[in-house]
Amino acid sequence: MWHKIIECVPNISEGRRRDVAQAVADACAGAGRRVIDLNMDSDHNRSVITIVGEPDGLLEGILSLAEKAVQLIDLHEHHGEHPRMGSVDVIPFIPVRGVTMSDCIELSHRVGERIANELEIPVYLYEQSATCSARQNLATIRKGEFEGFANKIVLPEWHPDFGEPQIHPTAGVVAIGAREFLVAYNIDLNTSDLTVAKEIARAVRFSSGGLRYVKALGFPLEERGIVQVSMNLTNFRKTPLLRVFELVKREAERRGVLVMGSEIVGTVPRQALYEVAQAALQIRDFSSDLILEERIEDALNEDC
Repeated sequence: MWHKIIECVPNISEGRRRDVAQAVADACAGAGRRVIDLNMDSDHNRSVITIVGEPDGLLEGILSLAEKAVQLIDLHEHHGEHPRMGSVDVIPFIPVRGVTMSDCIELSHRVGERIANELEIPVYLYEQSATCSARQNLATIRKGEFEGFANKIVLPEWHPDFGEPQIHPTAGVVAIGAREFLVAYNIDLNTSDLTVAKEIARAVRFSSGGLRYVKALGFPLEERGIVQVSMNLTNFRKTPLLRVFELVKREAERRGVLVMGSEIVGTVPRQALYEVAQAALQIRDFSSDLILEERIEDALNEDC
């Protein structure tokens, strides 16, 4: 049994070729880590891989994953709705059990240094790992995307934290950092009008006056002929899922549009869904003790 558990959720710039995304995920397999989810999105042309493991196991696994992504993903041939700057676009580490945020920051530095040295991919440290406040926000680092990074990276203020100030010719750059749990949450609308999705995203995201822990963009889902409000919830405890859903639904209805459904990309902490149940059903004295599986786990842990 692992005593120290960290979650890692690398996002790769491939969401259409199942064989490629699976090969990148499989490259991470090995002692001290386990791949628990692969979520592909063809419109965004992006996949989210969820891995859990011990620090040293994750270190080796992520290096193997990044190496395979460099071999199989050429950003010159990549087109999708989601902004991206690297074949492996972002590698976040999240403390789960027996570790601190400082442990995850240390791991992000170790991984970043080795990726820069061994794969020659420039590395930017972001979120809790950031070396300056200007690099905490991933969107700020990613601005310009792969096509614009060759000019951006030579600017003194945008020299990478690890590696040389020149992009990898096919794999671009990568952001690596430590952060709290993030919920990737998308809401589909029954319209093809991208302006509606962008207006709602603007109303919801914090940077333009919306909810405090929400980042949001509007995207077209061309294969389905609809649009989507795509969001990252950076603190689900302070800005719950249900509050986000209700605000998007209300803003959509104001524009004569209906919500068709929503999706969670990757995995979600169960506490986030417990809070939805508590708020939606108005359950008195709600606690995890009401959940059968939680009680079973507690009983099994007591017997160990």
